[in-house]
Amino acid sequence: MKILILCTGNSCRSQMAEGFLKTFDSNLIIYSAGTSPSSNVHPIAIEVMNELKISLAQSYPKLVNEYLNEDFDFVITVCGEAEDTCPSFSGKVNHNIHIGFDDPAETSGTEDEIRNEFRRIRDEILVSFFKFYQTKLKP
Repeated sequence: MKILILCTGNSCRSQMAEGFLKTFDSNLIIYSAGTSPSSNVHPIAIEVMNELKISLAQSYPKLVNEYLNEDFDFVITVCGEAEDTCPSFSGKVNHNIHIGFDDPAETSGTEDEIRNEFRRIRDEILVSFFKFYQTKLKP
């Protein structure tokens, strides 16, 4: 099973989702990418995933064009806006689905408030992607 998780910056939500799916099943082939990738994975995303013993330290944002010639079983968009405002994948894919989340990188406030927003989104991603795994992927 080969899956691409797609967003705009590939610095937070898609990286966290990729990290979770890889822990659910080591036989899955998981990638994440963005249509306009950031220069690095957001440091708070790395921090809050480390709290759950999932390392994003070796991860980096990738441009979706790297994957256009590959086939995927699923392409999952994770934008918080309506599905029709998310980037789309023009490569070969069996199933396009949308599982949306707010962008924690757009949060303002104190350091604690921002960190807590990253945790909230991380936890929503965990719940949603575990449900996706259980209902669509689990053998």
